[in-house]
Amino acid sequence: MFKNIFSFEGRIRRSEHNFTLLIYLVLVQIIQLLMESLNMPLLVILIFPLLYIFIAQSAKRCHDLGNSGWYQLIPFYGLVLIFSDSKFGPNKYGDNPKGEGNGSEINQIGTE
Repeated sequence: MFKNIFSFEGRIRRSEHNFTLLIYLVLVQIIQLLMESLNMPLLVILIFPLLYIFIAQSAKRCHDLGNSGWYQLIPFYGLVLIFSDSKFGPNKYGDNPKGEGNGSEINQIGTE
């Protein structure tokens, strides 16, 4: 989990995306509270790296559903990212992060 968080390449599971969303929301709230209590509006600069990471992770989640990362700009598509299951098997963005349909099942035949 959380490999190459700055990269827009590949696919991630729903759990990793949702955990990233949770961390992003909590950290943004903490930054906002600090900005209000310390009266330091320059702390807003800290939100930009968090936003970049969240956008990158969301693009990888779009890839997991077989779509371009640009799909995250569609209104309410974030709900699709949160609740939809991965597409079975590999796609043009990489192997299924769950390992389902990647051919690993064939390698396990006879080992059980």
